[in-house]
Amino acid sequence: MFGLSKTQIEIRKAARDFAKGEFDKDQACELEKKGEFPEKIWKKAADLGFIGIHFPEEYGGGGLGIFENVLIVEEFCRRDSSIGIALALAGFASECVLRFGSDELRETFISGIPEGKMLSGGAFSETERGGDFTRIKTTAVKKDEEWIITGKKTHVLNGGDTGFYVVLCRTDSACGADEQGISMVLVESGRPGITAVDVGRKLGGNMTATADVSFNDVPVPVSNLIGIQGKGISQLDSFWDEARIVFAAQAVGNAQGAFDRTLEYIKGREQFGRKIAGFKVTQHKIADMATKIELARLITYQAALIMDHGKSDGRLSAMAKITAARTAMEVGAQAIQLFGGYGFMTEYEVERYYRDAKVIELLGGTQTIQKDAIAGIVIGKI
Repeated sequence: MFGLSKTQIEIRKAARDFAKGEFDKDQACELEKKGEFPEKIWKKAADLGFIGIHFPEEYGGGGLGIFENVLIVEEFCRRDSSIGIALALAGFASECVLRFGSDELRETFISGIPEGKMLSGGAFSETERGGDFTRIKTTAVKKDEEWIITGKKTHVLNGGDTGFYVVLCRTDSACGADEQGISMVLVESGRPGITAVDVGRKLGGNMTATADVSFNDVPVPVSNLIGIQGKGISQLDSFWDEARIVFAAQAVGNAQGAFDRTLEYIKGREQFGRKIAGFKVTQHKIADMATKIELARLITYQAALIMDHGKSDGRLSAMAKITAARTAMEVGAQAIQLFGGYGFMTEYEVERYYRDAKVIELLGGTQTIQKDAIAGIVIGKI
């Protein structure tokens, strides 16, 4: 186990206590069923400094690192996977503005995230484009002092509920499919020409809105360009390196939450006149689950610490994400197996942890995309 500082121990305990006091089981089931964002809990979490703890203090954050954010996300998802995911993704893609945006953009938009005043969304993916962002069709054409945004994005997290979108656009059509022609632009959600259509109920992650968002000649100021024109792909890659660590933390918390409930269940449930926990086959399954969780936690913590030391490692971030997501899926499946028929019942929660685990596995790219990222760095140019 990593040696946590006194401050980090206190942060983890505070997050655990907050989740225990605020994440009501019945309320969570109702919110998940209706597909509603846990707004009241989000605002309380923001008031206590849990949202955006890794943002600088001048923008309303806690001035701490990604590692501290990982500790909070893990504890939230451990207590309730659906609420934890929703809170962890409340400021999705805002890091693009924080890391690459101008002082004006940061001062105008960033403080609203940790203060719980607005959500943010990343409008990156397009239908039939997959993970190849060099093939996007959404355009940003410069006209006088504005960008005119036209195109359609799919699977936009917080779509429709957000304060602003970080939109990946083609700003130079002369570059063809070259990534040098792609940039990031901040688009406020209230601008005319934006239409968001919710995709409907999903397998998991239903407290976070997911929408198809259309931009029909949407005008935004030229100053809304995020970072350097033509560097959108490299900026997105850098964002994924950070985001995958947070996804991994969600998965670790998810797996631990499913494990906690399973451990409690097998200690109380009897079969054939014995506690289930007394059977060797059950003990070995529990041992495997605990080992996988600890390994996933270690690589996730390592990835966060390295990034906090200014050494971005896309290889390790992808490894952490793929390891933790796989662990959440395997632990969730095993939890349902040990619960038996009760594992399918909503009141025992493990079915929801399993469904949410699948969502986490897909966030930031499938396992294939993670493997591509790892192999590309490990093998290098051929």
